[in-house]
Amino acid sequence: MKEARLPAFRAALAAALERALAGMGLEGLAAEVVVEPPTEAGHGDLTSNIALKGARVARRRPADLAAALRDRLEPVPGLAAVEVAGPGFLNFTLDTRWLAGVVADITADPAAYGRSNLGAGQRVLIEFVSANPTGPLVLVNGRAAALGDSLARILRLAGYAVDREFYVNDAGNQVTVLGQAMALRLWELDSGQAVDPWPEGVYPGEYVRELAARYRAEHPDQRVPAPDDPQAPEWYPALGAYAAGLLRHSHEEALRRFGVTFERWYSERGLREAGGPERVLDRLRAGGYLEERDGALWFRSTLFGDDKDRVMVKSDGSYTYFVPDAAYHLDKFERGYDAVIDLLGPDHHGYVARLKAVVAALGYPADRLEVLIVQVVHLVRGGRPVRMSKRQGQFVTLDDLLDEVGVDAARYFFVERAPDTPLDFDLDLAALRGNENPVYYIQYAGTRIKSVLRQAEAESVPPAPFDPARLQEPLERALCLTLARFPDVLAFAAQARAPQHLARYLHGLAGDFHAFYKFHRILEAEPTLRRARLDLARAVLAVLEQGAGALGISLPDTM
Repeated sequence: MKEARLPAFRAALAAALERALAGMGLEGLAAEVVVEPPTEAGHGDLTSNIALKGARVARRRPADLAAALRDRLEPVPGLAAVEVAGPGFLNFTLDTRWLAGVVADITADPAAYGRSNLGAGQRVLIEFVSANPTGPLVLVNGRAAALGDSLARILRLAGYAVDREFYVNDAGNQVTVLGQAMALRLWELDSGQAVDPWPEGVYPGEYVRELAARYRAEHPDQRVPAPDDPQAPEWYPALGAYAAGLLRHSHEEALRRFGVTFERWYSERGLREAGGPERVLDRLRAGGYLEERDGALWFRSTLFGDDKDRVMVKSDGSYTYFVPDAAYHLDKFERGYDAVIDLLGPDHHGYVARLKAVVAALGYPADRLEVLIVQVVHLVRGGRPVRMSKRQGQFVTLDDLLDEVGVDAARYFFVERAPDTPLDFDLDLAALRGNENPVYYIQYAGTRIKSVLRQAEAESVPPAPFDPARLQEPLERALCLTLARFPDVLAFAAQARAPQHLARYLHGLAGDFHAFYKFHRILEAEPTLRRARLDLARAVLAVLEQGAGALGISLPDTM
């Protein structure tokens, strides 16, 4: 796979700086060389702070060391100028014609641009959403879905072999509690009486009434015992399993609507039936990491950096929820994944250390398990918190949100912030058809380009050779530089597990195109300039399509 223009240039420039350092007897500083985009406009196209980092070793003022490196720097194809700035930064300006060559790079193979072999085929498993099958998907589940799916798409573009997995908690007490709620709602349905008071800890949601009504329609002759009947608990497991099955199906439908699918839906019940919990306990016991205390069995997780040891088997012989989770992670690594990424909910911060501890105790490097915490989502309208759902009662579902703002806005707004940051989801902004809405702004750039290209085709614009020298205007140059940055943005988003960087990049690219389109005509230009600008527009569209596709966002033909 051919290396993209700007990453290849940065590597060549860094190597030239390393050779300049070696020529000054400072080869020990080579590992410190970094060439990166500046944090502020006007500081060159790329910059390096090597002189600031190496001044003490060189026993020279940073600005003097920077000047010496500039003077020793050998020519690098594509480099137009080097400037010493501020206290000792080296700022680099790219040759404009060389930079415009990125347009030809993109249009030669649009689908390949931005892709890399960064991951070298490493196998990665991303487990996300994994909502309890005791209720509909809610907003934080939707945020996890958008983040996990976007990350999987980005990693694939970066050369990783990625699988997506949903862990179904279809075993244990929560399914029994769901069955109790079903039994109570069925009794209400049959008797015409309300359960009062409702038992504490039993799901009261309106959605359980709907599940009970469906069950009654399918089983018209069955009658559940009254809540105080000693035989009532016997109904809970089967009713819970029925309701959990329907809710899982609703999860699949909501996620499919959201553009999210999984290579595997992994059943906790299947894991338990296959002896997974017993196997993980045997393995920990063989390693000497289990200890009996007060009739319970403890995992000595403090040996692996956890703040306290963890109970695995309670004194009554039942497993804690950590046991099947440990067995599930053992299974993940035994399937041969090089990296395992979990997206966990906002209340799981304290769970990370014990998961990493058990992975290490099971014989795998703890750093091969990565955990991203997905924070809560608050809905805002008119600057005030809102609740949208009357049907569900206690919460807003993902389906409610999609009905309100659509898939594209939901996916973008969910990924534009770092996952560990609480998100205020502005419903007014997400529904707005205007440039203030970042999704609309990105999509409108694509629509504009498609319209121009359709018009060019309809007018049978005569062919002309692409000449990068024609793209000399500052706004054209800015577009080319942004296009050249795309492979680096994708690579960084993959390495940092941070889709938000791609979302922000696409918004910036759209802004650069809108600015260019406002001041420069495309079809009215003379033939060679028209060809150059048409190819520039095609290149922008190709990157918008690649980037939007990685976030699961559409680029409509018309708006």
